[in-house]
Amino acid sequence: MSDTRLDVRKTYKLLINGAFPRSESGRSYEVVTAKGAFLANVAQGSRKDVRDAVVAARSAQPKWWGATAYNRGQVIYRLAEMAESRREELAEHVQLSEGVSARAAKAVVASSIDRVVWYAGWTDKIAQVFGGTNPVAGPYFNFSIPVPSGVVGVLADQESSLLAFVDAVLAPMCVGNTVVAITSERRPTPAVLLGEMTASSDFPGGVLNIITGRTDELAPTLAAHEDVDGIDLAGVARDAANDLAATGAQSIKRVLRVVPTNDDSLRRLRAFIETSTVWHTIGQ
Repeated sequence: MSDTRLDVRKTYKLLINGAFPRSESGRSYEVVTAKGAFLANVAQGSRKDVRDAVVAARSAQPKWWGATAYNRGQVIYRLAEMAESRREELAEHVQLSEGVSARAAKAVVASSIDRVVWYAGWTDKIAQVFGGTNPVAGPYFNFSIPVPSGVVGVLADQESSLLAFVDAVLAPMCVGNTVVAITSERRPTPAVLLGEMTASSDFPGGVLNIITGRTDELAPTLAAHEDVDGIDLAGVARDAANDLAATGAQSIKRVLRVVPTNDDSLRRLRAFIETSTVWHTIGQ
């Protein structure tokens, strides 16, 4: 019997409502390494896949926001634990996707995991930083309470395969939103691997939904969807972002282009929360 065997090639699938389906269109496309070699087959999502992901995100949002802030932090921290256990696999895909050295790829993964931990720690601090008690002229309490926008669409950075993706999706999820993310078209596998880890990280299905495919096909559908409450266009070029912003404005959603950096993380946390004002009488 020959010792020669063929590699078992993996087709990376979508993440919708906690499951990993192929695209409803049946399509896939080849992803190559930074040097042009074959890396993987990846599901090529369709406009219907985007719509299905939005339905899942809308259904999951009340449950995600209804959980305690401490519990959301635990769930996000569990994602960091899972990423830590698969850091070698993540680093391999970052290295192949971005064409960086093994050492640089490991540094990217380490920074990405650290960022997940950072967001986990912020879940129960949002109310203190962005909320408060307001002075009023009368026998009342008046509170400003930060609440999530709802369903947030994310267009991931096309160049950064993992670190920018972590910032893009964890910031809105940290503050109680659910997310529909379109990955980098050319470098999707690290993001998909991270998505796979949510299956064993106690995330309710639909909190994070990941669509791979052609950005120019999928982005207009996400931007125009009337049940998406906000969209982050940081991952696309400025000209494309302007067109998508105009599309999004037609359905009255919050449109932002906050490029992730370590310096503006609080700005990203603030990007997709609203302020609810609550009055209550003092005493009776």
